[in-house]
Amino acid sequence: MWVEIVCGLVVYRLFSRFLFKDDEFEPQTLFDSTFAIASSLEKLYGGKVYTGLRIPDAENGNFQEIDMVLVTKGEAMVIMVKDISGFVDTEPSGSWVCMSGSKQHVDRHLNPVEETRKQVSILESYLERRGVLLPEGYLNCRVLLPNPNCRVAYRLDVLPEVISYEKWLQLKPGSKFGFSNWMKDAFLGTKKDIQNGLDQKLHFVLGSAPMWDRLELNGSRQLLGKFEGFKGKQEDMQTLQIVKRSKVSKVLVMKSTMFGFLGRKLHVLYTFRDYRGESGSASEWKECTVKPNMEILFQPRDTKKTRKLRLASVVSLSLSA
Repeated sequence: MWVEIVCGLVVYRLFSRFLFKDDEFEPQTLFDSTFAIASSLEKLYGGKVYTGLRIPDAENGNFQEIDMVLVTKGEAMVIMVKDISGFVDTEPSGSWVCMSGSKQHVDRHLNPVEETRKQVSILESYLERRGVLLPEGYLNCRVLLPNPNCRVAYRLDVLPEVISYEKWLQLKPGSKFGFSNWMKDAFLGTKKDIQNGLDQKLHFVLGSAPMWDRLELNGSRQLLGKFEGFKGKQEDMQTLQIVKRSKVSKVLVMKSTMFGFLGRKLHVLYTFRDYRGESGSASEWKECTVKPNMEILFQPRDTKKTRKLRLASVVSLSLSA
């Protein structure tokens, strides 16, 4: 009897996987390492890390992408993450050159330190336009090289803006990440009330700033990119037509439930965008159900290719304003 039950469950599992296309085979390489680094920084220094910012550049009329901004009490830091490998040195022009193999493969990059300094200037201008005037030296920058196969020349390693893989491994809670602690202590010691107000404004502006959409998948994988819509049966498309960035800020996909033998569905919760900047309450979540073979169209950043992912593999979707 137990043999028949076990065999029946196995057969049903295979049948339902084929019929409903439940996603359990998404490649484990599908993730953005920025989130893991951001989580490590928050554990090391506390505060808050804002990832995937797209700051309007008023001078050039486009968006400046910023990997992350770490905000701690009394200081903030723009961090560029460069996932490069090989031996890295500089050229007379200031560009970085990355050599791998027997110096046969060479990649050149615009000077990341200079690029990150530009990001600081653009971010400061954006914050000022939104009413946040930072004290001089409040906002710093760093270039993080987290790839264990990356080695840097001495003249790069001694730059305070460059955090090599070896330095990254040595960071501990409370250790310096290049923060000007003497200035922070002096500032906090005399102007705590002003500082607290500045921190609140900074968190509000960064939290409401334009950024990449964020897709969280099963297995704690996260992606930054652009949500482009859904693909599926007409009735499911009509059900989810409300999910637009002008109306919805976040979508949660609950585990599929079963009603009878062929009634498997996904519960989708979504919350409407609050343009007042206030946090939505649990009572504002709306719920609908769709078939598990529904797909989501998402274009990861740094690529022009749109991926089709099964909605059953999605945990949440956060849409930028």
